[in-house]
Amino acid sequence: MRIDVMTIFPDMMSPLNQSMIGKAQEKGLVELNTFDFRNYAQNKQRHVDDMPYGGGQGMLIMPQPIFSCYDAIPKISENPRVILLDPAGELFSQSKAEELSKEEQLIFICGHYEGYDERIKELVTDELSIGDFILTGGEMAANIIIDATVRLVPDVLGRAVSHEDDSFSSGLLEYPQYTRPEDFQGMKVPEVLMSGHHENIRKWRLRESLKKTLERRPDLIEKKVLDSEEALILNELKSELESFRDKPLNKNNLEF
Repeated sequence: MRIDVMTIFPDMMSPLNQSMIGKAQEKGLVELNTFDFRNYAQNKQRHVDDMPYGGGQGMLIMPQPIFSCYDAIPKISENPRVILLDPAGELFSQSKAEELSKEEQLIFICGHYEGYDERIKELVTDELSIGDFILTGGEMAANIIIDATVRLVPDVLGRAVSHEDDSFSSGLLEYPQYTRPEDFQGMKVPEVLMSGHHENIRKWRLRESLKKTLERRPDLIEKKVLDSEEALILNELKSELESFRDKPLNKNNLEF
């Protein structure tokens, strides 16, 4: 996979040279390039922004430096995905990361200032946001999207199933996990995990995953198509929750 990032602050992409994403680049699984689109401005001052027509606050990225920079990027794909980081874009998700991980080439446009000249979007295939908040620029959002996407590229994590149990990959939050020691300051590992009984462990993990999702992200439950086993466990969990709510409140049944 080839990834190209158009930005006026290339150094802000340096975190991607660390950890698993850095190793993926060393192995040749991913090629990451940055392009400073200020270098493509056709004015002596190398300005990439200007005041908006009609007045208003702030400055807008001009189309010319973006189009010229885009034309200079080598294309290994006939139709590369061009991603504009924009607070008004589609909310980025695990399913979107899985979709992007199958592409040959991704091109990111990272803006600053108040926004973009609308004509820039003629180049764009995807407008993405990482949440309902405003950043000073698109670089941090691009880092997050690239990290989430590249780890799904085959062989990046070293094991084909490494990401399959991640939170959101299955549509549910991930179950609790433990490692040694078995007893740490009185906090013990659940016995089922040390039983060696793979089917019981699988069922425990599924139940805990459903329980955590029901408690913390019930919206994910509503979106997921449950199989018969998941639906049965979920009904049991809901019954237990209702039963707890119906109990009189006292110090013996309160949970903190």
